[in-house]
Amino acid sequence: MDFLQTLVSIFMQYGYFAVFGILILCGFGLPVPEDISLTAGGVISGLGYANVHIMFLVGMAGVLIGDSFVFWLGSHYGERALTLPVLRTVLHPERFDKVREQFKKYGRWVVFVGRFMPGLRMPIFFTAGTSKQISFLLFLLTDGFAALVSVPIWVYLGYYFAHNFDELMGWVRSGQTVILILVALLVATLVFFWWRRKHREGKGAQ
Repeated sequence: MDFLQTLVSIFMQYGYFAVFGILILCGFGLPVPEDISLTAGGVISGLGYANVHIMFLVGMAGVLIGDSFVFWLGSHYGERALTLPVLRTVLHPERFDKVREQFKKYGRWVVFVGRFMPGLRMPIFFTAGTSKQISFLLFLLTDGFAALVSVPIWVYLGYYFAHNFDELMGWVRSGQTVILILVALLVATLVFFWWRRKHREGKGAQ
């Protein structure tokens, strides 16, 4: 709770710019939880220091720009970028190799899942860039679709519980579980419709 209150205090002073800047730095592996940053942005909206709908847009822009820059680094500089201090501290060669293997197996779906994995998000997006298996536009669409699941949950959670930090922290602790359940339901739904389409195509071919 202390860390959330610290962010709220900072965001109350500097508003949207502070939220936007912190979220971009989170994309580079700054050891600040993205979910707490988004929640803090929602809290200051609930306290009257910002508009919650604009805060949602600022949150989306911040996470997508941060993610896109990491992808761009991987795409333009490849493994040479691993020598940069900002990447060397969070993206060890062993972790890079593991993520690269997963990306070879599952492609862009690793990008979608990576948005919900704080410790692996940056390595996954960097590897997506180095892989050359996914265009920037497809990366942005996939990451953006995933962000539409998580970002509004954190921002509006902070907004609705801005005046009750104890209850807010209870929801924050269970928030990641709720998001993972929603993602699992979404994936299951997509798989079901994909299977049904294939099944119909198979019947039509007979």
